[in-house]
Amino acid sequence: MQDFLQQTLSTEPPARASGRNDQLNWQWLDDGILELTPHQPSSQALVISAGIHGNETAPIEIINQLVGELLAGKRPLQPRVLVILGNPQAIISGKRYRHCDLNRLFGGRWQQYDDHPEAQRAWRLEQALETFWQAGCSEEPRWHLDLHTAIRGSWHSRFGVLPLRETPWPDDFMHWLSAAGLEALVFHRAPGGTFTHYSSQHFNAASCTLELGQALPFGHNDLTQFGAAQAALAAVLSGDPLPPVEAEPLRYRVSQQITRFSEAFVLHMSRETLNFTAFPQGTLLAEDGDRRSYVQQAREYVLFPNPDVAKGQRAGLMLVEDNAHNETSGSG
Repeated sequence: MQDFLQQTLSTEPPARASGRNDQLNWQWLDDGILELTPHQPSSQALVISAGIHGNETAPIEIINQLVGELLAGKRPLQPRVLVILGNPQAIISGKRYRHCDLNRLFGGRWQQYDDHPEAQRAWRLEQALETFWQAGCSEEPRWHLDLHTAIRGSWHSRFGVLPLRETPWPDDFMHWLSAAGLEALVFHRAPGGTFTHYSSQHFNAASCTLELGQALPFGHNDLTQFGAAQAALAAVLSGDPLPPVEAEPLRYRVSQQITRFSEAFVLHMSRETLNFTAFPQGTLLAEDGDRRSYVQQAREYVLFPNPDVAKGQRAGLMLVEDNAHNETSGSG
């Protein structure tokens, strides 16, 4: 197999489903699901995913370049790796999704839409993660890096969203996120249907959704903007030193969620509102029939505002700064 992305987009299995080079064994498990196993014993299991939303192409290009180097034997491999291009049909269509948002369906939520291709894909990806991690030992560190781009522009062009977690985040994982050039980290305080929440909740993986710039078509991405992230990915794959940390990311936590419940929903933000735009206390954020959403804290920042989501889904998150951490780390 010469090109992981092109093989995935062909919708056909490769002529050979497995192979090896001087560094690793590879196995094609399904459309867009590739397992890479180093010849030497591994002390870590890593899942790298992209294309959960089909129009978010920069991370797909980054991953495909790294996988190409690994398959060609040009790069050593240290951890066991599962590489996933999440929604091949949406990637082919150049759309965020075909029928329903794949990144809202994990943790069994796909059962509500079991007649849709995205629901079947969520179930298949859950299976792939379970099989991959169960193949290792229970003490094996598990990381899941899910790479995305945002619909809107952002005051922080590179940021990470971390799912609810009951135990402390591993220090080496947090250091990796800083070395990847992330400007901000957002910490969830409630469960959700995302791929990273699923891997964290069910497999105790250190998981993060990385948002790398804005969604653009293939061929329109300036990958130099994400040089630190690509270098950090290459380092964790090959056991090389991480890029230097330029600045510790600012930290935010989710203070409230805006949900669309009906066709009457109105989001009081323009289409040009950037992620991490600040709103003062008392600002009316959204209306939905008799429901009103206001800024509750002295200042809150919006993330992922989207009035066009399906009923019952998140139309935006509101954040507050984690001032205690920011002051301690000297980041603001």
